[in-house]
Amino acid sequence: MAKCYFTGKTTVTGNKRSHALNATRRTWKANLQTVRIKDEDGKVIKVKVSARALKKGNIERA
Repeated sequence: MAKCYFTGKTTVTGNKRSHALNATRRTWKANLQTVRIKDEDGKVIKVKVSARALKKGNIERA
């Protein structure tokens, strides 16, 4: 399952509501990007990171 490496964001489910309040199931996917980062040991790994975590700038990219 796609999940953010830092924030833990995943796909969220719920209902789509029409004007007549008919309910149909839908999903909201997190905006995940695949990036190369340095982990604690200094190794370069590929992980999925949310766009919001990337914007914060506290991720050290490789």
